[in-house]
Amino acid sequence: MEDIDIKRENESIIDEKPKIVQKEESVCIDSISSLQELGPFIAARENSKNTVYLSDVPTICKDQPCMLGVDEAGRGPVLGPMVYGIAYCPLDSKNALVDLGCADSKQLTEEKRDIIFNDINTLEYANSCIGWAVEIISPNVISNSMYRRSKCSLNEVSMDSAMGLIQHAIDAGVNIAEVYVDTVGPPEKYQEKLLKRFPNFKITVAKKADSTYPIVSAASICAKVTRDHALKVWQFPEGLVIKDNAFGSGYPGDPVTKRFLTENIDLVFGFPRLVRFSWSTAENALADKAYEMEFDEPDTEKPKYAGAKLTKFFKGTTKTGEVKREECRFFKQCHLDNVTDF
Repeated sequence: MEDIDIKRENESIIDEKPKIVQKEESVCIDSISSLQELGPFIAARENSKNTVYLSDVPTICKDQPCMLGVDEAGRGPVLGPMVYGIAYCPLDSKNALVDLGCADSKQLTEEKRDIIFNDINTLEYANSCIGWAVEIISPNVISNSMYRRSKCSLNEVSMDSAMGLIQHAIDAGVNIAEVYVDTVGPPEKYQEKLLKRFPNFKITVAKKADSTYPIVSAASICAKVTRDHALKVWQFPEGLVIKDNAFGSGYPGDPVTKRFLTENIDLVFGFPRLVRFSWSTAENALADKAYEMEFDEPDTEKPKYAGAKLTKFFKGTTKTGEVKREECRFFKQCHLDNVTDF
């Protein structure tokens, strides 16, 4: 299981509404109480691992039955993390979501998403009844999951993240009654899987749930804003210096992203950690430029029997009893031999 850095927000209430300015400095921040603190919080974490962040749980969300929404951001891009987000509030606090202007994050401008995210964390009428959490899923983790011997599809990564965030909310004391999820794959199968894991909740899985249910819209905004700022503060351990992190939106069709992929190929190691190697866009870009690698792998043909036959140990013996065994295939291919005298 991948390492996960879990941080909880320290209880605090911001009386004054701060200016929405993203800090670029790498400052160690353990809590997020405004948009200003989001970038530095992310920048201080290791971007090859997943990071989970949970806000404080409003007291009212522990006492009253709540609705919880789940959505993601960055599922399709070849660059950067995928972020899953949840938001929750009491069933009778839906008006707070409407007043904030929660709508599908894809239909809002980046500036409007930032404002809503900041308001969720700083306005008393919002942070007193709305909580949220995100998981930043590293592109490194996504690639490793899809390439490992027992492959894990992106849908499985997505579902595991969603269920993990719901479980974090339960463990934090949120009184969940209803769950609304923007689907991954067929809604019926996803809903069945969630009901099996959380049988006591009323669960609705639907296409475009982020444009239908305001609580899913709030989750979508938290996820999208987190991904946007994760890209803004991305640090390259490979030593690359990309002015203003100008690698585009990350989507395969973006010409800026295509240029970034073309100009940043390492002939041996491929791409920087920012890139999802498991995407066909990345694989195709490497196909004609990077060095070909050969790995010594075991024979693909299955043996006709489980182990060596007992009679094999009596073959190839001389009259004196000396055993002449066949050389190992690896030693033959590498032209190696046993040496007793130097």
